[in-house]
Amino acid sequence: MSKIWETLKQKAWQWRGGWITVPVVTGAVIGIRYLGLLQPLEFPLLDQYFLLRPQEPVDSRIVVVEITEADVQKVGTWPLSDARLADLLQKISQQQPFAIGLDLYRDLPIEPGHAVLNRVFKTTPNLIGVQKVIASADSSAVAPPKVLKDLDQVGSNDLPLDADGKIRRMPISLLDRKTGEDVFSFGFILAATYLQSKGIEVGVNSDNLVQAGSVVFPAFGPNDGGYVRADAGGYQMILNYRGEAQHFQSVTMTEVLENRIPPGLMSDRIVIIGATAESLKDLFYVPYSSSLTTPTRMAGVYIHANFVSQVLSAVLNGRPPTLKIWSEPLEWLWILGWATAGAVLTWTQRYSRRPILRVFSIVVAAACLAAGSYFVFINGWWIPVVPPLMALAGSSIAVTSYVAFSAADMRRTFGRYLTDEVVASLLESPSGLKLGGERRKVTILLSDLRGFSAISERLPPEQVVKILNVYLGAMSDIITQYQGTINEFMGDGIFVMFGAPVYRKDDSQRAIACAVAMQAAMDSVNEQNQKQGLPKIEMGIGINTGEMVVGNIGSQRRAKYTVVGNHVNLAARIESYTVGRQILISEETYRDAGPAIVKISGQIQVEPKGIRNPITLYEVFGIGGKHNIFLPQEAEEFVSLPTPIPVRYTVLEGKHLVGTVFDSCLVRLSENGAELWSDHFLTPLSNLKITLLVATDKPTELDDLYAKVLDKPAESEGCFLLRFTSKSPEISDMLDSLRRDAIAGRGDGGRGGG
Repeated sequence: MSKIWETLKQKAWQWRGGWITVPVVTGAVIGIRYLGLLQPLEFPLLDQYFLLRPQEPVDSRIVVVEITEADVQKVGTWPLSDARLADLLQKISQQQPFAIGLDLYRDLPIEPGHAVLNRVFKTTPNLIGVQKVIASADSSAVAPPKVLKDLDQVGSNDLPLDADGKIRRMPISLLDRKTGEDVFSFGFILAATYLQSKGIEVGVNSDNLVQAGSVVFPAFGPNDGGYVRADAGGYQMILNYRGEAQHFQSVTMTEVLENRIPPGLMSDRIVIIGATAESLKDLFYVPYSSSLTTPTRMAGVYIHANFVSQVLSAVLNGRPPTLKIWSEPLEWLWILGWATAGAVLTWTQRYSRRPILRVFSIVVAAACLAAGSYFVFINGWWIPVVPPLMALAGSSIAVTSYVAFSAADMRRTFGRYLTDEVVASLLESPSGLKLGGERRKVTILLSDLRGFSAISERLPPEQVVKILNVYLGAMSDIITQYQGTINEFMGDGIFVMFGAPVYRKDDSQRAIACAVAMQAAMDSVNEQNQKQGLPKIEMGIGINTGEMVVGNIGSQRRAKYTVVGNHVNLAARIESYTVGRQILISEETYRDAGPAIVKISGQIQVEPKGIRNPITLYEVFGIGGKHNIFLPQEAEEFVSLPTPIPVRYTVLEGKHLVGTVFDSCLVRLSENGAELWSDHFLTPLSNLKITLLVATDKPTELDDLYAKVLDKPAESEGCFLLRFTSKSPEISDMLDSLRRDAIAGRGDGGRGGG
């Protein structure tokens, strides 16, 4: 149980930025949503979806008779006289439409022809007139034609405006407060007349919902879709527009009166008569008005045509009866989900070195949200976009702010740690700051510049710093590339961990590949040094693998994330055996990396101090497998000197002189080493300080030369191979000159004696 609890605590700590941010942002967005502050943003998005939606075909069941500006000018006076209107209705009725809708107010007689018009009203049972039921600040209620009212052939043509002045809803019925009656809308009555002529029943079901055939028309709620506390009086529906005016067949009033319409155009159809002339002021803003150019308005007759088409298509064609919406709890979950997405995307990338990736991931998520909501829109759903988009962005901003706000504390807390990876690892653990550690297999890489102390003594501090900056900069980039953790810069040495804080199965392979890449990069480092007039430097690398204790070592005031154990000490010993451009690895590292891919050029046995038994070290020049990186193998060419160079040497213990000064001589030279004759045995890998005895008019001693004993050639009695670890420019120039002279053939004198 305690283990489960610890796991839960670990997860809670790892995701603290998420479980704090997500509920707070979700609650804030829902609160803002129900204050109505997002409604002005949600409506334009809905309008854009209408504009972008694939075009639907023309609804051939509806014909609109437009009263255009040209018609008004031809009539000469407005309103249209009762006689002319009666003539228009009779000519339409002759084509035997299923229903005729008269979207013109006719509450008062307009002579001549009032009696004729009343007779037409009485003898046209499928004619539906209009009345305005709801009075507003801009207009008063308008009574219906009395004859049509008595025949119950009147519907309301009220169009409810949204806050931005657009028409997005249509009443099915409204309460007439004067009479206390429910008045069905003009468009719904026309659609019902058409459906009933097809034998489809239209009415109110047991749940008080309007139903036509098997289709139920849901009533609009005040918080449906993007609405907040909208006026949902009566029985309303969200308008699912078919399209603009061109989605309906149309003719002008003059064309009808002058018999210039095709015979049968209106047969078995719904004919709606209405004004489209600008001067008659029956134009409204709708979703299709949301264009980048000057917004256009739609005539009321076409809004009614869209609603009639919506009802007919739902019953006869399976089109959604209205834009479907989610319940409020589902919408809350929708917002919660996107708040979670924003928090997760930002929190998981909080340590990324490329902030643009965080921004890009949020932009991609927002695009997916918009694309997904558009896809469901064209399938009949209206899912709010602004609240989840705000939740996505809000949670991302909140997490970013949280990380930024805590950055100062994090820097103070973790200033004692060296790498981003170490800091990230500690942040993911609630016990990350506790002192202590755990046992783990780690590969240690230690590198050091050969003879750098001597170089430092000869050069001004500013130049020493330049050398170190070039060297450490190049090495750090390579170590990062191979996912090593730099534990410490020790002057000119580097302490690197592979396997801490993050363990990977190929730690030892990456450590070897890293070492090879580091040695290969020394050529470019020396090129930069030479351009600045700085001396050439060489590096040795030692690698060891084993179980060590990894963790926070120190006190509560000052701690260090590091590794400790015998294997760390052994890695340091191995590194001390190396010469310039050499990589030595332990047998444990060799086995762990895999002998099949590690390329070695030789092996030696050593007896490090503090180690009971001799150990085998392998000199590496490359590694195969996925890394496939190798150092060039160049044989060291020794040349015999015509005259041996007399020297004195002393064996070094660490960096201190011990023992006696011995007289000897150098008998052969190579570019980086020499063969030393001595009548005293020298232990391989021991370090020597050598003084050159230069025979001139005034004998001179040059004592700035250091070397490591590599081996004792079997064919040369009393001789030992040396590898120079440090030499002054003066000695370097002199030895190079002697070697060139020997190569040029000025004699190949024998090896000197002591």
